[in-house]
Amino acid sequence: MRGPRPRLPALPALLWLALAPLPGPAARAELRVRVRLPGGQVTEESLQADSGADCVSLELRAADGALVTLTADFRQEVKIFRALILGELERGQSQFQALCFVTRLHRNEIIPSESMAKLRQKNPRTVRQAEEVRGLEHLSMDVAVNFSKGAQLSSHIHNVCAEAKEAIYTREEDVKFWLEKGVDGSMFEVLPQGSDVPELQRCRLCPDRWKPCICSYSLSIEWYPCMLKYCKSRDAGGKVSSYKCGIRSCQKGYTFDYYVPQKQLCLWDEET
Repeated sequence: MRGPRPRLPALPALLWLALAPLPGPAARAELRVRVRLPGGQVTEESLQADSGADCVSLELRAADGALVTLTADFRQEVKIFRALILGELERGQSQFQALCFVTRLHRNEIIPSESMAKLRQKNPRTVRQAEEVRGLEHLSMDVAVNFSKGAQLSSHIHNVCAEAKEAIYTREEDVKFWLEKGVDGSMFEVLPQGSDVPELQRCRLCPDRWKPCICSYSLSIEWYPCMLKYCKSRDAGGKVSSYKCGIRSCQKGYTFDYYVPQKQLCLWDEET
C-alpha cells in the first residue's frame, strides 16, 4: 500500500524562485518590486540580472529624489554604487550631480546572478520591507578612478559611471586587492586626506563654498535579495534532499567620505 505523498514546504509568500529552468544557457531578467522607504513613502525598485555576464543591478529612487543604483559584477569581484543627485539650481549647481563609488564585492553579499534571474513575485502589488537590516557601513574613499581606464577593473564602469567621469572613487585597501589580481595600477590616483593637509575640513564645517573639503554622502539599498533559502524534501525511500525555494531580503546603508576640490560639489553635507 502506497503511503501518503510527502508535502513540500510552503514557498515564501513574499518572493519565490521559479523551479522551471529558464531557456537558453544564459538568462536576463528584470523584476520590479514595490518598496517602503524609511519615511513611509513607497517607491519602485528595479532588479536586473544577467547570468551570462554574471552581474546584477538594483535601482531605486530615494526619498530625496536621488536615483541610486547598485551593480554587482561577480566575475570581477566589484560592486559599483551610483547616485544621481538632484542639483540646487538656485545655488549654481547643474540639474543633477553624479557620483560613483567602487568597492570590492565579497562572497555572499547578494544572491548569485543565476538565482536572481529566476526570481518571480506572487503579488506584484505588495509593498516590501526587508526581513533583515544590516549594519551601516562607513567607507573612506581615498582613491580616484580614471574613467577611461576603468573598464579594466569592470566593464560596467563605462556605462554605469558615464555621467560621473570626474567623480569615481574607491578605497586604497580595495585597490591593493585588485592589484594582486593583476589590474593596472595606473587607473588609480590617491586623493588628499586630512592627515596630509591639516587645513582640510569636513565640508559640513567648511564656511567657504569654493575651498576643498572632505564630503560625506549616504545612501541606502532598501531591499535586496541577500541570501538564498533552502527547503528540504524526502523521497519515497526516506532520503532527504534540499533545494532552493526562496530568498531572504536585506536592507543596508552606506556612508562614503571623499575629497572634493570645492564645497560647491557637496552642498547637501552642511551643518544643520
